[in-house]
Amino acid sequence: MPDTEKFFKNFGQRAKQFRKARGYSQEDMISFGFSARHWQQIEAGRPITVTTLLRICEAFHVSITAVVTGLDKGIYRKPQTADPRGRNA
Repeated sequence: MPDTEKFFKNFGQRAKQFRKARGYSQEDMISFGFSARHWQQIEAGRPITVTTLLRICEAFHVSITAVVTGLDKGIYRKPQTADPRGRNA
């Protein structure tokens, strides 16, 4: 099962990197249709919708691939397996 909290934390850091690389403040993201609070939540790792992902890609003129590539590293937890005696390993 994937650790979605970790994925969205990674996503938030990536969004912050894109924003800073372009010299934008969080308040500047208002001009792209985000409220300052919503943008703060994105960077803090709050889960987003696909629509928001597409809006971010549009704001930065980047592909979805550029935004999400590599964010899944380390997010998959090993499934717990039961041992023959019925206990979790």
